[in-house]
Amino acid sequence: MLPASSKYAGQHHAILGMGASGMAAARLARRLGAEVTLLDDGDPGKIETAAPRARAEGFTILTGPDALTCGTAFALAILSPGIDPSWPLAQSVLRRGVPSVSEIEFAFQQTTVPVIAVTGTNGKTTTTGLIAHLLAACGQRTVPCGNYGPAFSEVVLAQEPLDVLTIEVSSFQLELIDRFHPRVAVWMNFAPDHLDRHPSLEAYHLAKLRIFERQTASDTAVINHAETFPPLAARPVTFSAWLPDAMWSFREGAICYLDRSVIALADTKLRGRHNAENIMAALAAVTAWGLPLEQAAAHVASFIPPRHRCEVVATLEGREFLNDSKATNIHAMESALRGQDRPVVLIAGGKDKGLDYAPVFPLIREKTTHVFTIGEIGPVLALIWPGAVPCQDLEDAVRRAFAASVAGQSILFAPGTSSFDMFTGYGHRGDVFCQIVHQLLPTS
Repeated sequence: MLPASSKYAGQHHAILGMGASGMAAARLARRLGAEVTLLDDGDPGKIETAAPRARAEGFTILTGPDALTCGTAFALAILSPGIDPSWPLAQSVLRRGVPSVSEIEFAFQQTTVPVIAVTGTNGKTTTTGLIAHLLAACGQRTVPCGNYGPAFSEVVLAQEPLDVLTIEVSSFQLELIDRFHPRVAVWMNFAPDHLDRHPSLEAYHLAKLRIFERQTASDTAVINHAETFPPLAARPVTFSAWLPDAMWSFREGAICYLDRSVIALADTKLRGRHNAENIMAALAAVTAWGLPLEQAAAHVASFIPPRHRCEVVATLEGREFLNDSKATNIHAMESALRGQDRPVVLIAGGKDKGLDYAPVFPLIREKTTHVFTIGEIGPVLALIWPGAVPCQDLEDAVRRAFAASVAGQSILFAPGTSSFDMFTGYGHRGDVFCQIVHQLLPTS
């Protein structure tokens, strides 16, 4: 139970950011007895949407220039994950020596429920959802939250009786932790991303590594065997769909633990070797938590993966359409391609983020028979990848891909970049892809 009063009673807290995480942290701080001021100098449209509800709940709000010049003597600043500590809004508070924590750190300090935490460049959400599914199916009370689902603070405030929390954590959320201590920490993979937020690739890597910072020898670190790590205090459990000597591996279409076949990938609703790794990591996490392997593995097949992540949309005339609209970076596109065991017709492209797509061409040449490109970067990709065909839009690309494919192939929509040149987000983009595919299906 949260105390009616606490060490925060009578203090004045600054909550930076008025999104879901910021509002949840504000409610939790007030419940703990603190006075709260919300500061946000971001997108005026988003602020205008969020402000009426925040005011209706009785919070003080400072936006725009007022947020930057606020002179209140705050006792604590709680940063939403969307707030970069180097931005003027954060610096206006930090320069005054105000102690600052991330929203997940603040929430963690208010609960005694143990944590399983998942991080990585790609695969976090599917793995977090699968871990929560397996725990719940085996009788463990949990809630998936953090970067996926409700904010951590919202779950702590709800005070539900839980056995374990399943938390997806991003590098943004790990930047300002202190005591955050997962009993099981899962590292999916690491690849260049978010360099518009982090000052360097090394800084991005170091932020993610903080997930292991407070672990001890009694904890477990589930780690990708293809990557190297500094010395870890926790017990390591390794997985890889490509390297045979990991504790969890992928052989002849099956997920294996040591030398034992556990479950065939074809018996699940997930596709591709990268999803095999998601299953491995989830099973490793829940067995480290204490679930019997046989019991946990029996529930993998009933897991319905989140939308837009190598989602099987339909099979038409022997072609399988896969929606991986969530592949918003090059590494995710590469993972989707590497994971396919059938020849691929690839649809890629979207917003031009200035990334270098040339190094992925050898993989494209190996895995694909045709490539169709879309969006702002479509013509550029067609020049970088010999043989790729630029298309007018997504519908044009889907119809061309179907015409160029043959039975036994997969038509994979893995854009490899963000969607904001043509769509409101990867979800909208994936929905449009699914609609176009369903228009190809015969009506009965």
